Amino acid sequence: MSARSIIGMTLNELPRASAGLVDRGGSLDVKLDFSALSSVTQEALLSGANLAAIGDGTSGNWEMFQFQDAELIGAGTFALSTRLRGQLGSDALIPDAWPAGSWFVLMNGTPEQINFPANLRNIEQNFLIGPANRPYDDPSYAAQAHSFDGIGLRPYAPVHLRKDGVADHQFSWIRRTRMDGDDWSLPDVPLNEETESYCIQVKVEGQLKREVMVGTSVWNYTVAMRAVDGIFGPYAVEVAQLSARFGAGLAARTVVAA
Repeated sequence: MSARSIIGMTLNELPRASAGLVDRGGSLDVKLDFSALSSVTQEALLSGANLAAIGDGTSGNWEMFQFQDAELIGAGTFALSTRLRGQLGSDALIPDAWPAGSWFVLMNGTPEQINFPANLRNIEQNFLIGPANRPYDDPSYAAQAHSFDGIGLRPYAPVHLRKDGVADHQFSWIRRTRMDGDDWSLPDVPLNEETESYCIQVKVEGQLKREVMVGTSVWNYTVAMRAVDGIFGPYAVEVAQLSARFGAGLAARTVVAA
């Protein structure tokens, strides 16, 4: 990396909020290692400004969010408010709450993706991390080992998962795309996968009752099928798009009452 990233730690909890709506909850207070954060206009926010990542420090558990307002409340400490949550397909990773002490990284173009060939996915690699102006054997360098799933290939969770019908239950959803999905003149977003396919899981209190693969965004779960599965009360349905290169993506979930 050619420059130092703006990194910090959160000082308070960030509760769950819905993606696609402005999160006007209490501020997220962040203590930075160095540098500063600034507010942007609403127009800039909606154009992608002030994108940041919040996570637990592992390679795959990060939510992308944006913030419009950044208020200096102490030395190197900023209160972030008027947020857009679950950006860039990370909505399925929003937890009930990000705890105090979570990592914060400003995605301002300085953090760079590590380029690996596909055959190195999920294979542990060794890294030396330290100042670029010092030699690799300098004591300031730290050695770490990491493996990566290649989540840039992971399909986004479907949206608008719904159930219709009273006796036989019909489920439908709308797929999303990772690339080239902003052209509103097209009848549908590009597939960006070899084929369209989904994994559907039916669960009761976390226990898997049925798993099926389908090639369309509609699935019928009849009374007879539920009887075979021993389901006579509430159950949950999870739908994930499949990728030939990655496997199952993030899942959409709905709970059906008794």
